Amino acid sequence: MEKRKNSFMNNVAAILGSQFLIKILGLVYNLVIINIPGFGDIGNGYRTAGFQFYTMLLAISSVGIPNAISKMVSEKLALEDREGAESVFRTALTLFAGIGLAASLLLYWGADFIALSIVKMNGVQLTLRALSPSIFFVCVSAVIRGYFLGQQNVRPNNRSQLLEQIFKATLTILFVWLLTDFTAAIMAAGANAASTVSTALSFAYLAVVLVLYRRKNKMPRAARLKKGDRSRIARQILSLSIPISLSSIITTVSRVIDTATISRGIQSAFAAGIPGIPGTPTVEQLEAYAATMNGMLNKADNITNLPLALNIAFATVLVPTISAALVKGDRPAASKKISYSILISTIIILPCAAGLIVLAQPFFDLLYPNASQGAPLLQWAAVALIFTALDQTICGSLQGLGRVRVPATGLLLGAIVKFILNMILIPIPAVNIYGAVISSVACHLVAFLYCFRALKKAIPLRMKRTKYFTKPILCTLFMSAVTWGSYQLAMALLHSNLIAVVISVGLSVVAYFAAVFGLHILNREEVLELPMGGRIARLLHL
Repeated sequence: MEKRKNSFMNNVAAILGSQFLIKILGLVYNLVIINIPGFGDIGNGYRTAGFQFYTMLLAISSVGIPNAISKMVSEKLALEDREGAESVFRTALTLFAGIGLAASLLLYWGADFIALSIVKMNGVQLTLRALSPSIFFVCVSAVIRGYFLGQQNVRPNNRSQLLEQIFKATLTILFVWLLTDFTAAIMAAGANAASTVSTALSFAYLAVVLVLYRRKNKMPRAARLKKGDRSRIARQILSLSIPISLSSIITTVSRVIDTATISRGIQSAFAAGIPGIPGTPTVEQLEAYAATMNGMLNKADNITNLPLALNIAFATVLVPTISAALVKGDRPAASKKISYSILISTIIILPCAAGLIVLAQPFFDLLYPNASQGAPLLQWAAVALIFTALDQTICGSLQGLGRVRVPATGLLLGAIVKFILNMILIPIPAVNIYGAVISSVACHLVAFLYCFRALKKAIPLRMKRTKYFTKPILCTLFMSAVTWGSYQLAMALLHSNLIAVVISVGLSVVAYFAAVFGLHILNREEVLELPMGGRIARLLHL
């Protein structure tokens, strides 16, 4: 039991650490290219618009694969059926290589239609074509990652993703810098071409590690399957991966909704005149202004992606952990893991959201010195962040329990709400781009409430209101006061935004964790489950 406990949290910690580094690198290269002359918000808008459709096709073709494969492999291994696990892997590899190739070709040949008829931004087709080959590499890589995750081995996945992000950060900056004499649309295409090269290199690394891993562990050959058996396994994989993918598909569709409705809504809102531009704007000016607004929104997303990376580890590790527990009939262990993961997610995400709300403008001034507009967008996005993160953990729990359709249904309801609010709010000149983030709050709130209700019905959870909600909120409010007060005092004394932000963030972290342990939100057993939990318990005399 102790070994399984440590394995769960060690895997969470490993994924958390790698995802944190990945998002830091992503934030860094985004900051660099946005501040490159000629790119700015408009280049970021072109890049983002293309990327949203790419991620939608990626979700359709690959996102559900790791969780589906890890669930099936972990169940086979829990029953000591190693040959069966190998059969699942081989079948999935063949199946999704074909799907990935088809999706790549579809994106390449449909780029003009998407750019000119759906997004209505001429130039986005360049970014789509630059991205199209990477879908194939991501699909095949996703199968390998699911195979490793099902064996409770997260290192190859973490290292490959980190390697991919290092290449992406380096090559994106290099490609954009080399294209500074061209238009913003071409610079954006260069940035996305760097993503394709990076995914290809990551796949090559995973392929080598897979071969070495199988040789070292003397993995058995896949069981000889009849044609009907192979088809049965393929249907099982699809029956799991498609519902899991639906959640990601709907998430990306909601972003595509943003891209399409922002372009139309902004052009409608400012058809009579764009602030700072005299006269009636032309179609080209309206398209460029819509791209700029979309780029502003993406800056907020770049920052909120960092806290989400800290939380996604639970959603990833919960699926095979809960599946393995349930196949052995150990529902109490599954329930305990779910409750504990929700508690840690709450403790992580609340202070992150509060810090972003309080320091939104200082963060924008610090990170985007050449394009610091749009800080209120970050404040709204931080509110949505709370429900998004908790929904991540709950969806991972539901998928592990086999309730794979529930997360998709919740997100579908949220996406419908988002579409309606976008159509109403964005065309209002006084609201404009802020309608997109207001609708995001509503979207993720609806999805969270629906999925949380379904989770409570699916498995009993021991969640005391004081421990799980009241005390974390009190700690967050205390930290927020420290954040605001320390920033204002540091700015008044030192007159440096950078130093004031660093001091404020440092004091906020200390204040928050002092409050968490002061109010005894985590008991000794829960502290011991954390990485280095023994040291923390001794330090706190628990």
